Amino acid sequence: MIKTDILIIGAGPTGLFAVFEAGLLKLKCHLIDALPQPGGQCSEIYPKKPIYDIPGFPEVLAGELVDNLMEQIKPFEPGFTLGERAETIDKQEDGSFIVTTIKGTKHHAPVVVIAGGLGSFEPRKPPIPSIRNYEDKGVAYIIRDPEVYRDKKVVIAGGGDSALDWSIFLADVASEVSLVHRRKDFRGALDSVEKVEDLSKIGKINLITDAEVVDLKGEDELDSVLIRHKDEARGEELKETDHFIPLFGLSPKLGPIGNWGLEIEKNAIKVDNAYDYQTNIPGIYAIGDVNTYKGKLKLILCGFHEAAIMCQSAYQRINPDKKYVMKYTTVSGVSGFDGSKKEAKKEVVKSIN
Repeated sequence: MIKTDILIIGAGPTGLFAVFEAGLLKLKCHLIDALPQPGGQCSEIYPKKPIYDIPGFPEVLAGELVDNLMEQIKPFEPGFTLGERAETIDKQEDGSFIVTTIKGTKHHAPVVVIAGGLGSFEPRKPPIPSIRNYEDKGVAYIIRDPEVYRDKKVVIAGGGDSALDWSIFLADVASEVSLVHRRKDFRGALDSVEKVEDLSKIGKINLITDAEVVDLKGEDELDSVLIRHKDEARGEELKETDHFIPLFGLSPKLGPIGNWGLEIEKNAIKVDNAYDYQTNIPGIYAIGDVNTYKGKLKLILCGFHEAAIMCQSAYQRINPDKKYVMKYTTVSGVSGFDGSKKEAKKEVVKSIN
Protein backbone atom coordinates (compact mmCIF):
# COMPACT_ATOMS: atom_id res chain seq x y z
CA MET A 1 0.00 0.00 0.00
CA ILE A 2 1.25 3.47 -0.90
CA LYS A 3 1.22 5.88 2.04
CA THR A 4 1.54 9.65 1.79
CA ASP A 5 0.52 12.88 3.53
CA ILE A 6 -1.64 14.22 0.70
CA LEU A 7 -3.09 12.04 -2.04
CA ILE A 8 -3.86 14.07 -5.15
CA ILE A 9 -6.24 12.69 -7.76
CA GLY A 10 -5.35 14.38 -11.02
CA ALA A 11 -1.86 15.28 -12.26
CA GLY A 12 -2.77 18.35 -14.29
CA PRO A 13 -1.23 21.80 -13.65
CA THR A 14 -3.30 22.42 -10.49
CA GLY A 15 -2.45 19.03 -9.00
CA LEU A 16 1.22 19.48 -9.82
CA PHE A 17 1.42 22.94 -8.27
CA ALA A 18 -0.26 21.58 -5.13
CA VAL A 19 2.83 19.35 -4.72
CA PHE A 20 5.02 22.46 -4.58
CA GLU A 21 2.81 24.23 -2.02
CA ALA A 22 2.62 21.08 0.10
CA GLY A 23 6.38 20.65 -0.14
CA LEU A 24 6.93 24.09 1.35
CA LEU A 25 4.97 22.78 4.35
CA LYS A 26 7.08 19.60 4.49
CA LEU A 27 4.15 17.48 3.37
CA LYS A 28 4.70 14.56 1.01
CA CYS A 29 2.39 14.04 -2.00
CA HIS A 30 1.42 11.18 -4.28
CA LEU A 31 -0.62 11.68 -7.46
CA ILE A 32 -3.04 9.37 -9.28
CA ASP A 33 -4.02 9.98 -12.90
CA ALA A 34 -5.80 7.89 -15.50
CA LEU A 35 -3.52 9.32 -18.19
CA PRO A 36 -0.12 7.68 -18.82
CA GLN A 37 1.82 10.91 -18.17
CA PRO A 38 1.51 13.99 -15.92
CA GLY A 39 0.04 17.20 -17.27
CA GLY A 40 -3.66 16.47 -17.74
CA GLN A 41 -5.27 18.22 -20.71
CA CYS A 42 -2.13 20.30 -21.27
CA SER A 43 -0.17 17.14 -22.13
CA GLU A 44 -2.89 14.96 -23.60
CA ILE A 45 -5.02 17.37 -25.62
CA TYR A 46 -3.14 20.53 -26.53
CA PRO A 47 0.59 20.37 -25.62
CA LYS A 48 1.51 22.68 -28.50
CA LYS A 49 -1.13 25.34 -27.84
CA PRO A 50 0.03 28.65 -26.33
CA ILE A 51 -1.38 29.88 -23.01
CA TYR A 52 -1.39 33.63 -22.41
CA ASP A 53 -2.74 34.13 -18.89
CA ILE A 54 -0.09 32.50 -16.69
CA PRO A 55 1.50 35.22 -14.49
CA GLY A 56 5.07 35.96 -15.52
CA PHE A 57 4.72 34.20 -18.88
CA PRO A 58 3.53 36.45 -21.75
CA GLU A 59 3.19 33.21 -23.71
CA VAL A 60 3.94 29.60 -22.80
CA LEU A 61 3.08 26.36 -24.59
CA ALA A 62 0.89 24.04 -22.54
CA GLY A 63 3.49 21.29 -22.72
CA GLU A 64 6.24 23.68 -21.60
CA LEU A 65 4.14 24.77 -18.64
CA VAL A 66 3.87 21.13 -17.55
CA ASP A 67 7.62 20.64 -17.99
CA ASN A 68 8.28 23.72 -15.83
CA LEU A 69 5.90 22.51 -13.12
CA MET A 70 7.57 19.08 -13.11
CA GLU A 71 10.95 20.77 -12.69
CA GLN A 72 9.57 22.97 -9.91
CA ILE A 73 8.27 20.01 -7.86
CA LYS A 74 11.23 17.71 -8.52
CA PRO A 75 12.93 18.55 -5.16
CA PHE A 76 9.81 17.36 -3.31
CA GLU A 77 10.00 13.86 -4.83
CA PRO A 78 6.30 13.22 -5.46
CA GLY A 79 5.11 9.71 -6.25
CA PHE A 80 2.93 8.89 -9.25
CA THR A 81 0.41 6.20 -10.06
CA LEU A 82 -0.22 6.82 -13.76
CA GLY A 83 -2.48 5.08 -16.23
CA GLU A 84 -4.85 4.08 -13.42
CA ARG A 85 -8.20 5.69 -12.63
CA ALA A 86 -9.15 6.26 -9.00
CA GLU A 87 -12.12 3.94 -8.47
CA THR A 88 -13.17 3.74 -4.81
CA ILE A 89 -12.57 5.58 -1.55
CA ASP A 90 -13.00 4.16 1.95
CA LYS A 91 -12.88 6.27 5.09
CA GLN A 92 -11.01 4.70 8.00
CA GLU A 93 -11.84 4.89 11.72
CA ASP A 94 -9.09 7.46 12.27
CA GLY A 95 -10.54 9.74 9.60
CA SER A 96 -7.95 8.87 6.96
CA PHE A 97 -8.80 7.43 3.52
CA ILE A 98 -7.86 4.49 1.34
CA VAL A 99 -8.26 5.13 -2.39
CA THR A 100 -8.11 2.14 -4.72
CA THR A 101 -7.53 2.40 -8.46
CA ILE A 102 -9.20 0.41 -11.21
CA LYS A 103 -6.11 -1.85 -11.22
CA GLY A 104 -6.34 -2.47 -7.48
CA THR A 105 -3.48 -0.21 -6.36
CA LYS A 106 -4.24 1.04 -2.84
CA HIS A 107 -3.23 4.45 -1.45
CA HIS A 108 -3.55 5.58 2.16
CA ALA A 109 -3.56 9.26 3.23
CA PRO A 110 -5.11 11.54 5.87
CA VAL A 111 -6.00 14.06 3.15
CA VAL A 112 -7.37 13.49 -0.34
CA VAL A 113 -7.36 16.27 -2.93
CA ILE A 114 -9.38 15.94 -6.11
CA ALA A 115 -7.71 17.99 -8.84
CA GLY A 116 -9.11 16.09 -11.79
CA GLY A 117 -9.78 19.08 -14.02
CA LEU A 118 -13.16 18.58 -15.64
CA GLY A 119 -12.97 14.86 -15.01
CA SER A 120 -12.39 12.25 -17.69
CA PHE A 121 -13.06 13.27 -21.27
CA GLU A 122 -14.74 11.67 -24.24
CA PRO A 123 -14.76 13.38 -27.64
CA ARG A 124 -18.08 14.51 -29.05
CA LYS A 125 -18.27 12.53 -32.26
CA PRO A 126 -20.25 13.66 -35.32
CA PRO A 127 -23.18 11.42 -36.32
CA ILE A 128 -21.36 9.77 -39.22
CA PRO A 129 -22.15 6.01 -39.31
CA SER A 130 -18.81 5.04 -40.88
CA ILE A 131 -16.57 7.12 -38.58
CA ARG A 132 -15.61 4.27 -36.22
CA ASN A 133 -14.18 2.33 -39.18
CA TYR A 134 -11.54 5.01 -39.69
CA GLU A 135 -10.53 5.83 -36.12
CA ASP A 136 -6.71 5.71 -36.00
CA LYS A 137 -6.82 5.16 -39.77
CA GLY A 138 -7.12 8.81 -40.72
CA VAL A 139 -9.66 10.00 -38.14
CA ALA A 140 -8.54 11.63 -34.88
CA TYR A 141 -10.48 13.62 -32.29
CA ILE A 142 -7.42 15.11 -30.55
CA ILE A 143 -4.24 16.52 -32.10
CA ARG A 144 -1.31 15.31 -30.01
CA ASP A 145 1.59 15.66 -32.45
CA PRO A 146 1.17 18.22 -35.26
CA GLU A 147 4.09 16.66 -37.14
CA VAL A 148 1.83 13.72 -38.01
CA TYR A 149 0.14 16.08 -40.46
CA ARG A 150 3.32 17.41 -42.08
CA ASP A 151 2.74 17.73 -45.87
CA LYS A 152 -0.62 15.93 -45.61
CA LYS A 153 -4.13 16.93 -46.71
CA VAL A 154 -6.24 17.67 -43.63
CA VAL A 155 -9.96 18.33 -43.20
CA ILE A 156 -11.01 19.86 -39.87
CA ALA A 157 -14.67 20.12 -38.84
CA GLY A 158 -15.96 22.46 -36.16
CA GLY A 159 -16.69 26.07 -35.34
CA GLY A 160 -15.10 26.67 -31.94
CA ASP A 161 -11.71 27.83 -30.71
CA SER A 162 -10.06 24.43 -31.08
CA ALA A 163 -11.08 24.04 -34.74
CA LEU A 164 -10.00 27.60 -35.52
CA ASP A 165 -6.70 27.43 -33.65
CA TRP A 166 -5.62 24.13 -35.14
CA SER A 167 -6.59 25.24 -38.65
CA ILE A 168 -4.33 28.26 -38.19
CA PHE A 169 -1.50 26.18 -36.75
CA LEU A 170 -1.64 23.42 -39.38
CA ALA A 171 -1.78 25.95 -42.23
CA ASP A 172 2.04 26.06 -41.98
CA VAL A 173 2.41 22.31 -41.48
CA ALA A 174 -0.01 20.46 -43.77
CA SER A 175 0.05 20.66 -47.55
CA GLU A 176 -3.66 21.50 -47.54
CA VAL A 177 -6.06 22.49 -44.73
CA SER A 178 -9.83 22.61 -45.13
CA LEU A 179 -12.09 23.89 -42.37
CA VAL A 180 -15.71 22.75 -42.61
CA HIS A 181 -18.40 24.41 -40.48
CA ARG A 182 -22.16 24.03 -40.70
CA ARG A 183 -22.74 27.75 -40.18
CA LYS A 184 -21.22 30.98 -41.48
CA ASP A 185 -20.62 32.31 -37.96
CA PHE A 186 -17.99 30.84 -35.65
CA ARG A 187 -18.08 30.53 -31.85
CA GLY A 188 -14.37 31.17 -31.37
CA ALA A 189 -12.33 34.25 -30.50
CA LEU A 190 -12.73 37.11 -32.95
CA ASP A 191 -8.98 37.30 -33.50
CA SER A 192 -8.88 33.63 -34.51
CA VAL A 193 -11.85 34.05 -36.85
CA GLU A 194 -10.11 36.97 -38.54
CA LYS A 195 -6.89 34.98 -38.93
CA VAL A 196 -8.76 32.09 -40.55
CA GLU A 197 -10.50 34.48 -42.93
CA ASP A 198 -7.17 36.12 -43.83
CA LEU A 199 -5.52 32.74 -44.44
CA SER A 200 -8.50 31.73 -46.55
CA LYS A 201 -8.06 34.79 -48.78
CA ILE A 202 -4.46 33.89 -49.56
CA GLY A 203 -5.23 30.21 -50.12
CA LYS A 204 -3.64 28.82 -46.94
CA ILE A 205 -6.98 27.51 -45.61
CA ASN A 206 -9.88 26.23 -47.67
CA LEU A 207 -12.85 27.63 -45.71
CA ILE A 208 -16.09 25.74 -46.30
CA THR A 209 -19.11 27.11 -44.41
CA ASP A 210 -22.81 26.22 -44.45
CA ALA A 211 -21.73 22.63 -44.97
CA GLU A 212 -20.89 19.48 -43.03
CA VAL A 213 -19.04 16.20 -43.49
CA VAL A 214 -21.64 13.44 -43.78
CA ASP A 215 -19.64 10.37 -44.84
CA LEU A 216 -16.11 8.97 -45.05
CA LYS A 217 -14.58 6.88 -47.83
CA GLY A 218 -11.58 4.61 -48.20
CA GLU A 219 -10.59 0.96 -48.45
CA ASP A 220 -8.27 0.27 -45.51
CA GLU A 221 -7.63 3.89 -44.58
CA LEU A 222 -9.40 7.20 -45.08
CA ASP A 223 -8.89 8.74 -48.51
CA SER A 224 -11.81 11.16 -48.88
CA VAL A 225 -14.76 12.81 -47.12
CA LEU A 226 -18.20 13.56 -48.46
CA ILE A 227 -19.26 17.16 -47.81
CA ARG A 228 -22.91 18.19 -48.05
CA HIS A 229 -23.66 21.87 -48.69
CA LYS A 230 -26.80 23.62 -47.51
CA ASP A 231 -26.91 25.31 -50.87
CA GLU A 232 -28.80 22.72 -52.93
CA ALA A 233 -27.19 24.04 -56.10
CA ARG A 234 -23.80 22.86 -54.79
CA GLY A 235 -25.17 19.60 -53.41
CA GLU A 236 -22.47 17.17 -52.30
CA GLU A 237 -18.77 17.00 -53.09
CA LEU A 238 -16.18 14.32 -52.47
CA LYS A 239 -12.93 15.80 -51.16
CA GLU A 240 -9.66 13.89 -51.08
CA THR A 241 -7.89 13.94 -47.72
CA ASP A 242 -5.38 12.03 -45.61
CA HIS A 243 -6.85 13.05 -42.26
CA PHE A 244 -10.27 14.05 -40.91
CA ILE A 245 -10.28 15.79 -37.53
CA PRO A 246 -13.74 16.59 -36.08
CA LEU A 247 -13.22 19.06 -33.23
CA PHE A 248 -16.62 19.36 -31.61
CA GLY A 249 -15.32 19.52 -28.07
CA LEU A 250 -14.98 17.02 -25.28
CA SER A 251 -17.70 15.74 -22.98
CA PRO A 252 -16.46 15.79 -19.35
CA LYS A 253 -17.49 13.12 -16.88
CA LEU A 254 -16.64 12.82 -13.20
CA GLY A 255 -16.52 9.04 -13.49
CA PRO A 256 -16.39 6.97 -10.26
CA ILE A 257 -15.68 10.11 -8.19
CA GLY A 258 -19.29 11.08 -8.76
CA ASN A 259 -20.29 8.10 -6.60
CA TRP A 260 -18.15 8.99 -3.58
CA GLY A 261 -20.90 10.79 -1.66
CA LEU A 262 -19.64 14.25 -2.58
CA GLU A 263 -22.05 17.12 -3.17
CA ILE A 264 -22.30 17.52 -6.94
CA GLU A 265 -23.68 20.47 -8.87
CA LYS A 266 -23.74 20.47 -12.68
CA ASN A 267 -21.06 17.81 -12.99
CA ALA A 268 -18.72 19.64 -10.59
CA ILE A 269 -17.90 19.20 -6.89
CA LYS A 270 -19.24 21.86 -4.51
CA VAL A 271 -16.65 23.23 -2.10
CA ASP A 272 -16.34 25.79 0.67
CA ASN A 273 -14.51 28.59 -1.10
CA ALA A 274 -14.91 30.93 1.86
CA TYR A 275 -12.25 28.94 3.71
CA ASP A 276 -10.28 26.10 2.16
CA TYR A 277 -12.01 24.40 -0.81
CA GLN A 278 -13.03 21.43 1.33
CA THR A 279 -15.94 19.28 0.18
CA ASN A 280 -18.90 18.14 2.25
CA ILE A 281 -16.69 15.26 3.46
CA PRO A 282 -14.03 16.50 5.94
CA GLY A 283 -10.54 15.66 4.71
CA ILE A 284 -11.50 15.63 1.03
CA TYR A 285 -10.76 18.79 -0.95
CA ALA A 286 -11.44 19.71 -4.58
CA ILE A 287 -9.38 22.29 -6.46
CA GLY A 288 -9.17 23.48 -10.05
CA ASP A 289 -11.78 23.05 -12.77
CA VAL A 290 -13.36 20.06 -11.01
CA ASN A 291 -14.86 22.23 -8.24
CA THR A 292 -17.65 24.80 -8.20
CA TYR A 293 -18.65 27.72 -5.99
CA LYS A 294 -20.18 31.15 -6.41
CA GLY A 295 -17.94 33.25 -8.62
CA LYS A 296 -15.88 30.28 -9.84
CA LEU A 297 -13.53 30.95 -12.77
CA LYS A 298 -12.16 27.92 -14.61
CA LEU A 299 -8.63 29.26 -15.08
CA ILE A 300 -5.31 27.56 -14.37
CA LEU A 301 -4.14 30.51 -12.29
CA CYS A 302 -7.27 30.19 -10.11
CA GLY A 303 -6.44 26.53 -9.58
CA PHE A 304 -2.96 27.54 -8.42
CA HIS A 305 -4.50 29.90 -5.84
CA GLU A 306 -6.88 27.21 -4.61
CA ALA A 307 -3.97 24.76 -4.26
CA ALA A 308 -2.08 27.17 -1.99
CA ILE A 309 -5.08 27.80 0.28
CA MET A 310 -5.95 24.10 0.40
CA CYS A 311 -2.45 23.12 1.52
CA GLN A 312 -2.60 25.47 4.50
CA SER A 313 -5.82 23.79 5.65
CA ALA A 314 -4.43 20.30 4.97
CA TYR A 315 -1.39 21.09 7.13
CA GLN A 316 -3.60 21.97 10.10
CA ARG A 317 -5.64 18.80 9.59
CA ILE A 318 -2.52 16.61 9.50
CA ASN A 319 -0.78 18.53 12.31
CA PRO A 320 -3.56 19.75 14.64
CA ASP A 321 -1.12 20.46 17.48
CA LYS A 322 1.31 22.52 15.41
CA LYS A 323 1.06 26.14 14.45
CA TYR A 324 2.49 27.00 11.06
CA VAL A 325 3.87 30.48 10.53
CA MET A 326 4.00 31.27 6.84
CA LYS A 327 7.32 32.60 5.53
CA TYR A 328 7.86 33.94 2.06
CA THR A 329 10.14 31.84 -0.16
CA THR A 330 12.22 34.98 -0.73
CA VAL A 331 13.05 34.81 2.99
CA SER A 332 13.03 31.09 3.84
CA GLY A 333 14.08 29.72 0.47
CA VAL A 334 12.97 26.32 -0.81
CA SER A 335 14.32 23.16 0.85
CA GLY A 336 13.68 19.98 -1.12
CA PHE A 337 13.22 16.52 0.34
CA ASP A 338 16.19 15.50 -1.81
CA GLY A 339 18.53 17.73 0.21
CA SER A 340 18.56 20.57 -2.30
CA LYS A 341 18.28 24.16 -1.12
CA LYS A 342 17.37 27.31 -3.02
CA GLU A 343 17.68 30.65 -1.29
CA ALA A 344 18.53 34.25 -1.99
CA LYS A 345 22.09 35.36 -1.48
CA LYS A 346 22.60 37.10 1.84
CA GLU A 347 23.81 40.67 1.65
CA VAL A 348 27.00 41.41 3.49
CA VAL A 349 26.77 44.63 5.50
CA LYS A 350 30.03 46.16 6.68
CA SER A 351 30.00 48.56 9.57
CA ILE A 352 32.24 51.62 9.55
CA ASN A 353 33.92 52.44 12.83
